[in-house]
Amino acid sequence: MCEAQNKQLQSNHPVLHYTKLLKFCYFILVLLLFSCGESSSKQETKTTNTSTTETPETKSKTILCFGDSITAGYGLDDTNDAYPAVIQQKIDSLQLDYTVINSGVSGETSAGGKSRIDWVIKQTPTIFLLELGANDGLRGVPISETRANLQAIINVVKTKSPDTKIILAGMQLPPNMGTTYTSNFKQLFIDLAIENNIGFIPFILENVGGISELNQRDGIHPNITGHKIVAQNVWEVLKPMIQ
Repeated sequence: MCEAQNKQLQSNHPVLHYTKLLKFCYFILVLLLFSCGESSSKQETKTTNTSTTETPETKSKTILCFGDSITAGYGLDDTNDAYPAVIQQKIDSLQLDYTVINSGVSGETSAGGKSRIDWVIKQTPTIFLLELGANDGLRGVPISETRANLQAIINVVKTKSPDTKIILAGMQLPPNMGTTYTSNFKQLFIDLAIENNIGFIPFILENVGGISELNQRDGIHPNITGHKIVAQNVWEVLKPMIQ
């Protein structure tokens, strides 16, 4: 009877209850710490695995056609018929890793090109095709001014994207602009190409300019067939650079 009473007293003793509660809380704490540690370890492992599987993005090389309405494909129903797109088709057929960017603006002059080159060259193209000057000539802009603007554009490309290869597209004017002016206009492109040691297309509208069936009604802008010939003129200079 005394032993039974003793057990009853022990079970009701507050210190003993506190000790059991403390042990139980300790057990729960250890269990939680273990679970959190395991979860943290899994999360850390997951993060590490993710970082090791990341691969840098590969970028296609680019050919930037920087020009006026000829480059922009003025008058065509579909700009995919303009010479930059035709060149892209040639490149794709050869499975070469190049993307052609059409940066042509209808009505663009050499001065207009000079004003936007700082923004455009941020694309750091592999090859830069400069096709400007025709609108200068048709407006009778002084040769010295056109030359200075084109040189300024070339300088920006060389300075801000030194690894970019440059191609200058030569242009010629109809004889009604005057013999002296048209002769000097043609020569300025030749001089710029030689002085800057860059690629050169003597006349981008070779076998197209002045031929009515290869131009639109205005007699100035190439039609679809004309653009294919223009693309071939460009391709003859471009092809050695990309192969």
